[in-house]
Amino acid sequence: MLVKDIMSTTVKTAKPADPVRDIATIMCFNKISGLPVVDGEGHLVGMISEKDILHAMFPKLQDFIANPSTPDFEALEHEYRDVVNLQVADLMTAIVHSAEPDMPVLKAASIMFRNRIRRIPVAKNGLLLGIVSIGDVHKAMFRKNLTLPA
Repeated sequence: MLVKDIMSTTVKTAKPADPVRDIATIMCFNKISGLPVVDGEGHLVGMISEKDILHAMFPKLQDFIANPSTPDFEALEHEYRDVVNLQVADLMTAIVHSAEPDMPVLKAASIMFRNRIRRIPVAKNGLLLGIVSIGDVHKAMFRKNLTLPA
């Protein structure tokens, strides 16, 4: 089974200059935990996830070194308003692991497991074609191996 057999081709994407607020809205209302980031020609340039957005609210290592006290977690909630006013380029992960459409599904899954990511964009020559999640892999394996023949 190949990635192209199970990938979703209707992919919501972000652009580097998009406001994080807009992308967070798309994620929340569409129950999506991450989006590929593409340039104007559709080339994959990064990924932005809920984790990236929430992580930006927490103090950085140098902040902990300067002030080693436990952060006020209630006060950190207000940081969200500042974070969503940033651009996607400020928070996205630029080093992106991707799959190719003709790659075996389990090879794509191994990239996700090895890198602790739940979704992987599918690209050819840098151009985004689709996306595959761990859930997609599991459903495909289930259908292929555990469903009864008609």
